[in-house]
Amino acid sequence: METEKVNVEDERMDQATIGSIEQKIHSFLLEKFPLARKAGVERDTNLLEKGILDSLGILDVVSFLETEFLIVISDEELVPNNFQSLSALTVFLLKKNGNGV
Repeated sequence: METEKVNVEDERMDQATIGSIEQKIHSFLLEKFPLARKAGVERDTNLLEKGILDSLGILDVVSFLETEFLIVISDEELVPNNFQSLSALTVFLLKKNGNGV
């Protein structure tokens, strides 16, 4: 019974962490990219297809993530799937931090 209780508490903490990460990234996107403000950004908005992020925008996001979350993103990780959406960015960051989803 105790194990089940711990798992439920971990699940809530994970959801809070995910929400916090998403909010930070979302705020950055809205602040930095005018098209993000104009078009709106939801969890699954395709940032690349909508033109919100281009190659230079991805570099801005990389710089933000490295600074804000104290990580290093390698050249091999600069693939479209990691930058496709707010949700993809969050999952990528969680995996980077060893909190696989």
